[in-house]
Amino acid sequence: MRIPTTPQRSRMMSSIRGKNTKPERVLRSLLFARGSRYRLHVTTLPGCPDLVFPKHRAVVFVHGCFWHRHEGCRYTASPKANADFWRRKFDENVARDSRHTEMLHGLGWRVAVVWECALKHSVEETADSVEKWLHGKEDVLVIGQVTG
Repeated sequence: MRIPTTPQRSRMMSSIRGKNTKPERVLRSLLFARGSRYRLHVTTLPGCPDLVFPKHRAVVFVHGCFWHRHEGCRYTASPKANADFWRRKFDENVARDSRHTEMLHGLGWRVAVVWECALKHSVEETADSVEKWLHGKEDVLVIGQVTG
């Protein structure tokens, strides 16, 4: 495997999306096909959740394992170049995610986090778990495959 040059890596990193990522699109299309209705990226809620289910007072974040630091997951490797920058960036992402979850709970919302690796493992099982959670009473749902 060839290591990209600095300009190549910069171009690659700048093209990474924050919304409408492939894992998010895959999950939401399956949930929609099963009859679930939601709002996308509601900016008035903390963290601008990926999927908002007002009827269930529930939100779903679809987190990339790399960017949001899914602990114990093989997709959470850290770049070796500019390590201090990346450590600070990842720490800020994790802290921000935690703040947004707490704020949402404070506003009376239920919060689910679906890790990218869970969708790579089984989209069907992940959608089943989200649907079951939506119709249940649990405040929190975390779905992830530790693939370390």
